[in-house]
Amino acid sequence: MENLKISKSRLETVAIYQIGNENDLRRSLTSVKNHTMSQSFRTNHEIDYKIYGEELQFVEIELDPNETAVAESGAMMMMDDGIEMQTIFGDGSQQQQGGILGKLMSAGKRILVGESLFMTAFTNAGQGKKRVSFAAPYTGKIIALDLQQLGGKIIAQKDAFLCAAKGVSIGIEFQRRLGTGIFGGEGFIMQKIEGDGFAFMHAGGYVLERELQHGEVLKVDTGCVVAYTPSTDFDIEFVRGIKNWMFGGEGLFFARLRGPGKVWIQSLPISRLAGRIVQYGTYKRKEEGSVLGGLGNLFDGRE
Repeated sequence: MENLKISKSRLETVAIYQIGNENDLRRSLTSVKNHTMSQSFRTNHEIDYKIYGEELQFVEIELDPNETAVAESGAMMMMDDGIEMQTIFGDGSQQQQGGILGKLMSAGKRILVGESLFMTAFTNAGQGKKRVSFAAPYTGKIIALDLQQLGGKIIAQKDAFLCAAKGVSIGIEFQRRLGTGIFGGEGFIMQKIEGDGFAFMHAGGYVLERELQHGEVLKVDTGCVVAYTPSTDFDIEFVRGIKNWMFGGEGLFFARLRGPGKVWIQSLPISRLAGRIVQYGTYKRKEEGSVLGGLGNLFDGRE
């Protein structure tokens, strides 16, 4: 009788184990199916690309027949014969299909982030694959973003957007914190890039992509934040110590990024580069006007 009870108990255990395995298997198959569907289905145009160069880069986008890429005005570098170029009002995304008023509102938002009212669409109207290339406006890196893998939305600095697959929406994102808007280095309005296709940003110097874990904090110079995912908490932090903010040269505030989320950091903001060029061009060096004249610069390596 005891043996019978033990056998019955074992059978129940085996049955429960089998049912548990079947449920786990069913969940795994469902997860794989959903993942496969999310990977294969996109509402935006699908494009292939290749980035060329090191410090002065350009991105080459390969378009199948009837595929379209959109870009900022003046970003086009070259294109194959058979690609039609058309100036459009706004970004041409599905979010603008709301009549003239909706298009005006959407395009008007672009002015707030320092962009033009118009964008340029490049469509492959020929046979076979065609290529169109877009160049970076200044020295730095081009970053490819698969928005489908990034949750469908990226918040970026105002002038970060370069080009994208048609269907990607470029709008505005308001800073909710007063201190972040005033001292965060980007103002109250930032650029919002949404969709499930590929988009391309540009930033100065070298661009670091970093994944922040839950609760992990990264303190960054306010001008070096390029973009971040919406799950990242963006705030400012006051630099402690009178000597630090008076003589440290880092300003009064840090940008504080708290995970979880992904962030992109640039090593050389264009404002810093422009400031150095202006400073170099207007600063009267002591060697100028001396007996040596311009030869004085040879000794300190400036010529």
